Amino acid sequence: MTIKLQCIVIDSTDPRALGQWWADALAWEAWDEPEGFCVAPPRDSGQTELVFLKVPELKAVKNRVHLDFRPDDQDAEVARFESLGATRVNVGQESKLDATWVVLADPEGNEFCILRPDQED
Repeated sequence: MTIKLQCIVIDSTDPRALGQWWADALAWEAWDEPEGFCVAPPRDSGQTELVFLKVPELKAVKNRVHLDFRPDDQDAEVARFESLGATRVNVGQESKLDATWVVLADPEGNEFCILRPDQED
């Protein structure tokens, strides 16, 4: 059996605005679909699409699923996401002395992590 993760669906009160924010942040293509707003990575990247669907309620608690990104330069990417409107949030990682990730939230409060670059330990 062959199976591929096609997309990750994210609930949003304003899918067009949030989807466009993510498209801009990741430099990915974005377009409207009848049932939601899609953000797709470059065709040759092999990455999974993000789909934003309209819901009436605001985000209320910590996400059960979140995105992790591993950049070449963690500090630069954290600063770049913050300049786009992401905010730092504490979901318990600040109590871990060995935390190698920074937790941010997008404009609707969805958490995601910027990991440290790959390093040989």
